[in-house]
Order: sequence, then structure tokens, then C-alpha cells
Amino acid sequence: MTLRGRLTAAFLAVAFGPVLLGAVFVASTVATVDRSRATERLAVAATAVRTSIDALCQQLRAAADAVALAADQAGAASQVVSRGLAAAVLVTDAAGRVSYATPEAPPAPWRDCTAPTPPGGAIGALAVRVELRDAAGTALGTVTAAQPVDPGLVARLAAVTGVAVTLLDGAAPPVQVAHTTESAGGRDAVLAAAASLGEEGVTGTPDGRYVRRAGPVAGQPLPLVLSVPSDQQPGLHALLVAVVLLAAVLGVAAAWRLARVATRPLVELAGAVDRVAAGDLTARVPVRSGDEIGRLAGAVNRMTRETGGYLAALASSRDQLRGHLAVLGDTLASTHDLQRILRVILHSALAATGARAGAVLLTEQGGVLVAQCTEGLDGCWPGTGSRGVPLGSGVVGAVAATGQPRRGRMEPATVPSGEPGCRTYIAVPFAAPDAGPGEAGPTQPADGPGPAAEPAGSAVGVLALYDRLGGEEFDDDDLVTLRTFAGHAAVAVDNVRIHEEVQRLSLTDPLTGLWNYRYLRESLRREVERASRFGRRVSFLALDLDRFKKVNDTYGHAAGDTVLAEFARRVRGEIREVDLAFRHGGEEFVVLLPETDTRGATIVAERLGAAIRDTPVTVMGHAGVREAIPVTVSIGIAVYPDHADTGQQVLEAADEALYAAKAAGRDTWRVAAGADGDTDLGDAGTGSMAARVTPPTRELPVPAAACSPEDGLPRAGLGGDHGASVTPGEPAGAGSAGTGRTGRAGGASSGPHPPGHGRGR
Repeated sequence: MTLRGRLTAAFLAVAFGPVLLGAVFVASTVATVDRSRATERLAVAATAVRTSIDALCQQLRAAADAVALAADQAGAASQVVSRGLAAAVLVTDAAGRVSYATPEAPPAPWRDCTAPTPPGGAIGALAVRVELRDAAGTALGTVTAAQPVDPGLVARLAAVTGVAVTLLDGAAPPVQVAHTTESAGGRDAVLAAAASLGEEGVTGTPDGRYVRRAGPVAGQPLPLVLSVPSDQQPGLHALLVAVVLLAAVLGVAAAWRLARVATRPLVELAGAVDRVAAGDLTARVPVRSGDEIGRLAGAVNRMTRETGGYLAALASSRDQLRGHLAVLGDTLASTHDLQRILRVILHSALAATGARAGAVLLTEQGGVLVAQCTEGLDGCWPGTGSRGVPLGSGVVGAVAATGQPRRGRMEPATVPSGEPGCRTYIAVPFAAPDAGPGEAGPTQPADGPGPAAEPAGSAVGVLALYDRLGGEEFDDDDLVTLRTFAGHAAVAVDNVRIHEEVQRLSLTDPLTGLWNYRYLRESLRREVERASRFGRRVSFLALDLDRFKKVNDTYGHAAGDTVLAEFARRVRGEIREVDLAFRHGGEEFVVLLPETDTRGATIVAERLGAAIRDTPVTVMGHAGVREAIPVTVSIGIAVYPDHADTGQQVLEAADEALYAAKAAGRDTWRVAAGADGDTDLGDAGTGSMAARVTPPTRELPVPAAACSPEDGLPRAGLGGDHGASVTPGEPAGAGSAGTGRTGRAGGASSGPHPPGHGRGR
């Protein structure tokens, strides 16, 4: 709807609304008053009818008493009839036989005036019965005086009451009209209205009459219906409708005129603005008055002139704008960079609420909230390190534990230990979108410690802001706003965790928990490029379980899966954190040893062979009996760049060495042929070094700690000893007193740790 239409509608609502309400009020008031008057008239008429019927009955009783007391009952009866006191007199003896009756008696049935509950049916006459008794009180018979119920009686009642009277014939349903003073056209409407009424109710008919029933009741046995016409003027509603329509027409005309005058300057203003929006900066709005619209037109004209000056500045800043857009695009593309997302969320929350400082804390292993992103808290957060707050401790700890947001003011002396000092605060919890109350956290890996399950009902993290600018407390609006940002933080954390889990599942083998062939190819390329760039060595061990098909054929594939899983667990327990273990397919595995030469690789191979050989694997056989299966492994060793020039070639060289170990009788290892065609082979069965040994090389320290390379792919996990490394001048595989492991004995490396890639056994 246009502005002119809205103004017209508003004017009509203001001007025409009272007229319409007044017409409705007048019509309803007139109808109410008319009904009240009709009800009162009908009540008076009902009283008059009762009085008239009662008087008639008293007259009949007097006539019957006179005949009963007379000695000459026949003569007394004739005199009563001749005087009009009764229409007929009937005398009966004690046996009920008629002893005398006046001529021309009314038709039956006669209705006794004294009946306590008048029976239904038609009425021929009203009667009063008196008993005849002798001096001793013996019953001699009865004297009955009757008066006919005919149109004359109904007409007399209508004359007495001043209303229309209708006598119903209730002989048999449906009830019909016996006698009435109603007009022929109104009888049916009155009868239909009376059928739904009780004794005291009043109702109206479609032709404008009000109807009420009067009897039958004790003392008034006639079923009568009383009606009066409405006093309301017939053309009142039509007059009111005409007045309303006339007022509506005049109101529309006046409203349209006023709206047109009021909106003309706005139409001109809208036209000029459209021209400016289309690029015509020469457009001007006529200023016709000094009111608000005139001032608005002047402001638009000034804005148009200034806009022309801004165009040059906009053109000069276009390159700068493109740079900002590029940065924004990079930020939006980093959908899985949790730190960057949390910083954006925190900065937005600070700007939206006017807070001076804030932090985003996430729940980590051990039930501790750790600040992942802070702003304005440098020097304000007590203590050092990870800035951890235990669940249930202080403000943010209680928010995370209960899941209920909190806000308020805090005195310096009451600041909880471990939280930043502040005057005002607000903290909102957030949880993963699909997490329910009491839902368990991540599951434990099959081997070694893993992330602990989150406490039931606790939050994934807390978004906390401190010290609102101006010193005022945070209000409910800030709480609603912060809930929105906390929701974004929850989605971001959940997306990152899902991304990491999907990445882990796509790169690991579900049975053994080792890296799969896809990640083997990527790791092969990466480690070979790194070794080539820095002039280092990287060793590859190709492992194959001996006679594994016999295990499947003898004990079943379930037992074979148990052997594979146990084999993977032992491999993880015998290599360093920086080493990578892969399942190449079936019972074939590959171990990648960065910064390791041939000697270190042979030591690891010896240790792996012993770990597999020394302890049989317990499985459940076909008969449900647990059996110990001896398992051995054959290992092929190849070193880049000693045995090949590319990653694929060195892997193939390790396979060739594996075939040589198989050919040598299994349960042993062999070293691939060198670049000059010589072969480094260990003695079969003993695993000792061959005669030709690669000259020792100086190895660089390799920290066994987590890292996040630029390509985002998984790397070595956090070892038990964070500072452990390969000793300079010593082969990488021979560290830690000949164990082939650096620092604490650890398991295989893992980036987004696959199950079981932890700290070994």
C-alpha cells in the first residue's frame, strides 16, 4: 500500500471509526431498550392473565357453592346460568350419576381450576367442583360449574392485558393454535417462538414481535402465549446504515484530498532520490515549505551535492577496498581455523556489548576450562601457563558446570582465584549443537589414554566478557546478544571437531587404528621431500605377518582381526612418537622412520620382530576356547636416499627386501640392495647386521612434540618426554640406551590422533 493509501486509511479510521461505533451503539441501545419495554409489558400482561383466570375461577366456585347450598338445586342452577355466573351447571349423586344438568353445556374436556398440576391436552371449559354433603357430613354428590374456553374468553383476556393472546391446543403433538387474537400472518412465527420458551422466558420473532408463555400453572390451567409488537421504528436500521454510508463517502473524499496534499512533497522527494540512485547527481528536490518535509528536501539536496565530492574519494580508495575484501575472503575461507574464528567471535561480542575485555574458554581433558582466545586481559589474568579454571570454581567454572549464564558486579576483594579482576562481568555457556544433557563425551581409544568424557550437563566452553565501558552492569539485552555469539562459538567448535574426526577417519584404518594407504602416500611424499631438502635420511620398514592366511583358515577371520589389532598395538609400542605406522593392506604394514639411517632401522626391525615373536596372541577359536597363536613377522628395510631416489622407489625397495626376508625363511629382516647394486642383508634367523654397513651419519635432534605444519595434515603427537630427541652423532633408531626410541618409550605418531596412536603400551 502506498503512503497516500495509508494516510487515507488512517484518516478514515480516525474520522469514520467513531461514526460507525456510534451507529452500532445507537442500534444496540435502541434494541436493548425496546426489548426491556416489551419484557416489562409481557410481565404485566402475564400477571393480568393470572388475575383474570383466578377471578373467573372464583366466580365459578361461588356459583357452584350457591347451587350446592340451595334446596332447589335445579332452580338455583338455572338462575346461575341465566345471570351469566356460569355457562353450565352439572349435579351428580354419590354414585357419579348425573342428576341434573343445564342445557347447552360447553364441550368436553373441562379443566378443573383447582388442579395442582394442570394436565396436558385440549381444554373445552374451565370448571370448579363442589361436594354435596348432608348435615352429618355424608357425601351426597357434587356440583360442577363451568365456563367455556372459546374465542370470546381469549378476546376478553387480550382486552384486559392489552397484548395478543394465543390459546394452545395441546391435545397431541405438534401443538397447534386453538384460539388466538394474533393476525393470520404472525401465528406461525409466534407458535415457533413459543415452542422454545420456558415459563418466564421472552424471545423475539423475525417479524419484530416479543413472545412469552403464561401457563399452565397451578391456579391458571390455560396454556397461553402472549405477544406484543416492537416499539422500534421500522426504518431505524436503514437510517443508521444510510448515515454511516454517507459519512464513509465524505470521509473517503476528505481523506484522499488531505493525503494527496500531504504526500505531494514526498512524491517529489522520492522521484529526486530515484534519479540520484540512478546516477543523476544533478537532481534537486523543490523546497515548498519550511516544515519537516521542507527541511528533509533541503537535507537531500545537500547530501546530493556532497555525494558528488565523495565519488572521487571512493574511486581513489577502490584498491584499498579490494585489499580489505581479499583479507575478508581469506578469513571466511578459514572455516576450520578455530583460533581465528574464536577471535572474530570475541571481537564481535566486545564491539556489540561495549565490553573492555573478554575471553573464550574451552573445556579440556581433566575438567579444566582453558582460555583459547583473550582480548584486553594482558596483565589482568592471575598466574601463568594455560590459564586454566577448574569446572565449578569461580564464575566461569560455575557457568560451565551448571550450564546457566551469569552476570553482575564484583568487588575487587571478591574476585575468584584464577580469574581476571573485574568490576562487572557476564558469562554464557555453550555446548555442541547436537549434545544433550548427560550425553557422554568422546570414547576412549582401544590402547592408551585418550580424551576424557565430558561431565554430564557441563558446557563445551564459556564466553565471558568483563568491565562494560562506562561502568554500567551488563543487562538482559547483553545476555541475549552474548547467547547469539556463544551459539556461533558452539557451532565453530563443533565444526572443527567434526572436521578433525572426519579427517581422522579418512586417514586411519578402522580395524587397527593405524594410518591407511591414503595417508601413507602423502607421508611418503612429504618425508622424502623433507629429507631431500635438508640432506637427511628416512627409513621404511615393510612388514608382513608370516602365514597369516593359515590363521584365518584355522581359527576364522574374527581371530585374524584380533591378531591384526594386537600386531598393530605392539608396533605402536615399539616406535617413537615421530615415527608413523601404516596398514598397507591385508596383513601388510609399513613403518616410516624419519631421521633414521640403516643401522637405526635394523635395530627397530630387531625390536619389532622380538615383540611379535616373544608373546603369542590369544584369540577365541571356533569352539569358543581361547587359544594362543604364535605369530612372527618378516620385515624389509629400505632407506632414502641410500636405496632409491624417489619415495615410490624406496617403498618398492622395501617390498623387495621383504620378499627376500620371506625367501630367507620368514621371521627375519632384510635390507634392500644399495644404489651400487650391493645388498645389505641381515643374517637369517639372527637379525644381525650384514658385513657391509652404511657409514655412520650425524643426525639432527627431532623433538617428539606436536606440530601443525602449513599443509594441515597430521604430524607427530605429544610424547611423554617433551624434550626428548635423537642424540647428535648417534643413529636415530638407537636412542635411549639402545631401545631405538627417543625419550620415554612411546607409540606411533598421530596428528589428529587415530585410536591407539598414543604413548605405547
